[in-house]
Amino acid sequence: MDVYGDQRYAQLANISVAHLYNLRNHSQVYRSKRIHFTKTKGKPTVIGIRKAPSPNGKPGYIRIDSVHQGDQDGVKGVYYINAVDCVTQWEVVACCERISEAYLLPVIESMLAQFPFKILGFHADNGSEYINHQVASLLKKLNIEFTKSRPRHSNDNGLVETKNGAVIRKTFGYDHIQQKYAALINDFCKTQLTAYINYHRPCSFAKEKRNKKGKVVRTYPQKLVMTPFEKLQRIPKIEKHLKKGVSLSLLAQEAQRKTDSQAAAEMNQAQRKLFDFINRSTKHRTA
Repeated sequence: MDVYGDQRYAQLANISVAHLYNLRNHSQVYRSKRIHFTKTKGKPTVIGIRKAPSPNGKPGYIRIDSVHQGDQDGVKGVYYINAVDCVTQWEVVACCERISEAYLLPVIESMLAQFPFKILGFHADNGSEYINHQVASLLKKLNIEFTKSRPRHSNDNGLVETKNGAVIRKTFGYDHIQQKYAALINDFCKTQLTAYINYHRPCSFAKEKRNKKGKVVRTYPQKLVMTPFEKLQRIPKIEKHLKKGVSLSLLAQEAQRKTDSQAAAEMNQAQRKLFDFINRSTKHRTA
């Protein structure tokens, strides 16, 4: 005030510093004027990379999706988990009662272990059953890249969605199946279905070619119709991609253990036995 002649500070010049602290602690007016509170802002945590898988001809980049077996009288049915490799179309199918953390995480770990090659990438749509911290933590522990589908790019997870219809719906249909049968169905998938579709069921593989306009055109010639195992054999230096303790000779022994017709007959017989048991149990319960 004495130096600059500002009279606004004339009254403040006689107030001690100690009294200012008293005002801060006890005066509601002072605190309402001088203290400003801001709401706590949560820091968003990004789970997964929003992009399409980029396998570059290497196996181990899988796409995963869930298929629900329908509701009945407000009761949920079983859930199928379907995982397909981008390059070889090697497919692993599993079943669980619910898609909560307690049920889903053990199933995912079991499915990853069933692939004969090292898993490098894990791609899902934006469903909360996969886009969560528990799944992200599991994949991080296994050093697997976690990617998720992009908006307005329906083909990002298109491969596994086509397999949902061609394999899961064709095998299990659309009728409601109670959750208590999930363990039986999962055992059927592990011992019969997964082996059949990888060693004995042919798949169509695309041949890509650019036209004069630069657009990629895909065709599906007859010579590229083969099983996932046959496709796996054609990958250069495939041995370095296989898991420890797995070799092409061991996989070939599994493929040659039965003919395609024998494998299909055994799978169909096991399927009928499974559904006969489910139908008998359901009728007995409702009778």
